[in-house]
Amino acid sequence: MRRTRPRGLFRTSAFRMSMGYTLLVTLAVGVTLGSTYLLTQRILRDNIDLIINTELNSLEDQYILRGIRGVSAEINVRIDSWGRIGSVYMLVDPKFKRLAGNVTNWPFDGVPAERWPEFRIESIEPGQSSVHPVRAAVRRLPNGDWLLVGTDMSQDQRYAEAFQTATLWGMGLSILGAAIAGFAFSFRLSRRVGAVTDTCVRIMSGDLARRLPVAGSRDEFDALAVSVNRVLDRLEEQTSTLRATFDSVAHDLRAPLQRLRTRMDAVLRLPDLQPGMREPVESALREVDRLQRTLATLLQIALAESGAPLASVTPVNLSELVGELAELFEPVARERGLTLGARAAEGLIVEGNRQLLAQMISNLVENALKFVPAGGRIELGLARQGALAHLSVSDNGPGMSAEQRRQAGQPFVRVGPLTGGAGGGLGLLLVGAIARLHRAQLVLEDNQPGVRAVVALPLLAASAP
Repeated sequence: MRRTRPRGLFRTSAFRMSMGYTLLVTLAVGVTLGSTYLLTQRILRDNIDLIINTELNSLEDQYILRGIRGVSAEINVRIDSWGRIGSVYMLVDPKFKRLAGNVTNWPFDGVPAERWPEFRIESIEPGQSSVHPVRAAVRRLPNGDWLLVGTDMSQDQRYAEAFQTATLWGMGLSILGAAIAGFAFSFRLSRRVGAVTDTCVRIMSGDLARRLPVAGSRDEFDALAVSVNRVLDRLEEQTSTLRATFDSVAHDLRAPLQRLRTRMDAVLRLPDLQPGMREPVESALREVDRLQRTLATLLQIALAESGAPLASVTPVNLSELVGELAELFEPVARERGLTLGARAAEGLIVEGNRQLLAQMISNLVENALKFVPAGGRIELGLARQGALAHLSVSDNGPGMSAEQRRQAGQPFVRVGPLTGGAGGGLGLLLVGAIARLHRAQLVLEDNQPGVRAVVALPLLAASAP
């Protein structure tokens, strides 16, 4: 038997769940690092504003004590000696003409409307001049002059850029780590689920000795595997018991039925048999034949449904088999006033038991022969659809309702115009059992009019497209 193809990793629930966790980790890391970055920026900005505001208050105190000359002198002292790094000072008259400070020109067009205006200026430094971003505050002195105190933001911007880069790298590495961990988790989980699925398929294909793998990790998968294996052990034991019982009963019934038939044949050959006795004996003999056929069919169904591996498994040319059976049943159909046709694609090979496949097709054709009235048509079809060989037997008879098609495969249930006639209602049941034994399924469809029975059989790898 061929192994089933496992589902793609990216289509599994484990992969989708791991990707969901990765997105959650990404969101959590992004919120954490982003809020840290914004909070740090705010703290730095508040500290700068506090320093600027403190120096403005200090210079205003100097104005109160020493006047405008005292303010100018204090600004020059702070610039030349102990002033903080990156400080910006400027004192201008009411017309914004520079009186003191380390800024060449008033950076605004009049008085700025913002409380903490930001701008770029060219600062005067020993031997060079450069343009820097500045955050400042402006106050008006009592005599009408304007006082500007600010801070060069170049160093803070470099720090912010470095912090931003570190934040992005942290987010990226966290996402990558979460993605790798999620992929590894989904791969491991998918591999274990695939092993369980493959084992289940082998068990359904007849390998009843197969058991689910136990990894020894003592997780929920091992607990599930142990529980299922116990159920399989119990089912195998019960199946063996039922099979032995059924075989014994079938053997005990087969011999008496054969002896009864032999004796009834002997009665029919008696020379002095009364004419009135011949008809009842012949009727009883037909019933015995029917019992023997029913028993043989039940044995075939029990074998197909027992879960035992297929016997005599060989590559079967289904195209040739359909052609041979069409030739075999064509005279029977013609005798009943029916037309039997066949359309089979060439070279379709399946793996299975040729005798059972022939039995399956024969039962479908015989079932159509029973239900289609004279003048009708029966069509055998075989077509390739991907990696499957679609075998169909269709007719244009009276057909069946959806409920009748659903009941048709149940044991001892007969539907249609011949429900009171001969037959045990086991033909389609045997067809379904043989189909399942070949990893297929019988489907009854509405042929409008009539019924179309379809069995999709897996093609052998050599004949698959």
